[in-house]
Amino acid sequence: MVFEQAPDQAWERRSCGAGAKGQREYDWAAVQLRPVTEYDHHDGVLIRRRWALARRSVSRPDEIAYYLGYAPLDAGVDELVRVAGFRWAIEECFFQAAKNECGLDQYEVRRYVGWYRHITLAAMSAQAAEKGDPPVRMPRSSGSLWQKRGDSWQLTRPESPAPAPAR
Repeated sequence: MVFEQAPDQAWERRSCGAGAKGQREYDWAAVQLRPVTEYDHHDGVLIRRRWALARRSVSRPDEIAYYLGYAPLDAGVDELVRVAGFRWAIEECFFQAAKNECGLDQYEVRRYVGWYRHITLAAMSAQAAEKGDPPVRMPRSSGSLWQKRGDSWQLTRPESPAPAPAR
């Protein structure tokens, strides 16, 4: 990879925000990527830049995390590092709550479709809980929709109310 071959001068120590144990400092390197005319230009004028950003652990320099950035022209490496640092806050607030409250981590992956459905519903539940929306509750009837028929239980369709007699 390109970043693994970068010289030591390409890596700059920067903080990506405050953590539980103080500033989260890492070595960062950034590379501007070539613009794509269809996406980065408007009426022939360059309006955005693409970046590849790498974060290297100070204590374990062989551990490198990668980011892709798409930012306005005036955004620099400091801004990219700051935005990359938001990931921890988002993960802590949203995904940790989703794991605890909505069962985000309670699925054994067998097939992609089932995993995707589970993740989607858990994330939607966490978002609704975060916004303070009340949980969705099914209306209760006086009797159960489950009835024993022979040697098994079956879910019956609710009876629609009888129409009022005409006068």
